[in-house]
Amino acid sequence: MTIRVLLADDQTLIRAGFKMIIDSEPGFEVVGEAVDGREAVDLARTARADVILMDIRMPGMDGLEATRRIGADERLAGVRVLVLTTFENDDDDIAGWLHLSPLTAKTHVNRAMTKLDVRDRAQLVVLAYRSGLVRPGEGLPGRDSPVNPRP
Repeated sequence: MTIRVLLADDQTLIRAGFKMIIDSEPGFEVVGEAVDGREAVDLARTARADVILMDIRMPGMDGLEATRRIGADERLAGVRVLVLTTFENDDDDIAGWLHLSPLTAKTHVNRAMTKLDVRDRAQLVVLAYRSGLVRPGEGLPGRDSPVNPRP
């Protein structure tokens, strides 16, 4: 099974980097690229992605609003959104959902990367799919995804 990924980031270099990493992994395919939240919502409806890597800070409609709209669209119920950012203070997005401090959330991510011997968060996502921890169309094990709750 191929996991279809949509990239949403306003920075061309960031999208290109993620595309290179994802396309180099067997079983993954980048099926679209969006430069803002509005385009991400539109492409989510047409590209038939399983996963969207969504930047938080983009011009026009930001990634959080785009994620809300995707999560509210019944036609996109199986699509999972992974919210990403290059800004350190956005660890508050993750910490708030998990009821942790931003520093604790960041520490957990960094420890996971060290223990699993991966370079970055994108490789963590790839590893989660390869290991079966996350599958297209399912929520997180043991809890519902804060962005895409199960019906």
